[in-house]
Amino acid sequence: MRKKIVAGNWKMNMDYEEGLSLFSEVINMVHDEVTGKQHVVVCSPFIHLHSLAHLAKGYNKVSIGAQNAHQAESGAYTGEISAKMIHSTGAEYVILGHSERRQYFGETNELLAKKIDTALKNSLKPIFCIGETLKERETEKHFEVIKTQLEEGSFHLDAEQFGKLVIAYEPVWAIGTGITATSAQAQEIHMFIRKEIVKKYGQEVAENTTILYGGSCNAKNACDLFGQPDIDGGLIGGASLKSRDFLDIVKEFN
Repeated sequence: MRKKIVAGNWKMNMDYEEGLSLFSEVINMVHDEVTGKQHVVVCSPFIHLHSLAHLAKGYNKVSIGAQNAHQAESGAYTGEISAKMIHSTGAEYVILGHSERRQYFGETNELLAKKIDTALKNSLKPIFCIGETLKERETEKHFEVIKTQLEEGSFHLDAEQFGKLVIAYEPVWAIGTGITATSAQAQEIHMFIRKEIVKKYGQEVAENTTILYGGSCNAKNACDLFGQPDIDGGLIGGASLKSRDFLDIVKEFN
């Protein structure tokens, strides 16, 4: 049975002390309130990773992730962070290909394929983001866009490697806008993604692949979204910055 995951993406928020305080609240709430088998991943800025991983020890329902990693193992890349560095902090996951990285930093599918390779080589589990813009959806190119991102970014992997990925579908038009894809729209895309994985890797790999929804998910719509057969959790942005809001989403799997 594929893992149910709710991942929080803090983005560029929280100074060091604020981050520790928020995470302490989250892990205590997880301990007290989460009764299901869902797993929580908190993806923080780099400055928090080691401390959060230390705090998370002993909490088997909580893991730590980074929000990006460089494609090279090491080298003269001032200001960048390598996958090996991330792994050394105790983090287990890394978000790759978030729409904001694609939009603001020009990350391409080719580059992301390299980042995925480096992350896997360093024992990190990539949360690989794919999704269409509003214009691409309005012109009915969303299936084509998602297929291309999936193929060019991750279909070079063998089945064992691909099995270590978490896929996150982000309708770019619904990120930070307050607009959410309907549960039917989200399910349609998640089902499409899973069918593409079936074509490439077979039914077993596809059935074991966790696919998250990321796009203004909140406690009010999480129940409908998570109730869809191909939606295995969420990649949560703004709502992950408030412990109560975040845990109310997590608890939809209880």
